Amino acid sequence: MHTLSEENYLKIVYFLELREGAKASPTTIAETLGNSPASVVDMLKKLRGKKLIQYDKSRGARLTETGKRTALGVVRNHRLWEVFLHEKLGYSWDEVHPLAEQLEHVHDPLLADRLDKYLGFPQYDPHGDPIPKQDGKIARLPRTTLMEITPGNTCRVVAVKDTSAPFLQYLAKLNIGIGTQLKVEEVIAYDGSLTIKLDRNTATVSKKFAESIIVDNVKSLTIAGRTARE
Repeated sequence: MHTLSEENYLKIVYFLELREGAKASPTTIAETLGNSPASVVDMLKKLRGKKLIQYDKSRGARLTETGKRTALGVVRNHRLWEVFLHEKLGYSWDEVHPLAEQLEHVHDPLLADRLDKYLGFPQYDPHGDPIPKQDGKIARLPRTTLMEITPGNTCRVVAVKDTSAPFLQYLAKLNIGIGTQLKVEEVIAYDGSLTIKLDRNTATVSKKFAESIIVDNVKSLTIAGRTARE
């Protein structure tokens, strides 16, 4: 049994490891959690003592197999609860994350398995992130962002990097969700912003916005309007 704080640290290290080239250094973890680097080092040493991570100053922290299983269990709980809150209780996709942050620490593997079955074994959470399976296997998301789509090409939203409420609310205001088809009309050279087309409407979005949207290039697919993930 691990504490809530330990699980949060393991989850952060897991996400940092997923970022290409990212290093789970005490400074990066401190910035993510809002804690002091000194307190982060103390926790990393504690997790190393429990054989949940490997840690040294030069290489930062990396999960051991035991640590990775624990982190994936927390991620699985979190994303299943997000699906439950969204699909069964009617919470919007900008409301589910903080609630799931609390529910993810319920220590009962049987509950997660029953929740998974009750929900029909969903593959993705409301933000498009893959849900780990019981055995720890997890699908890989595409790495392409909306910013990388060249003008004239069409893509489909498969996930969002930014799950903050203001960003998700802005997406909802634009009628953009998981599965929405977008066409990049123009990249504005001055500031890198994009003009995009969805359905019959156009919108101009910032470079930061475009870098927060993960997409599949669907130029070769025949898809009309908003679609379900294939």
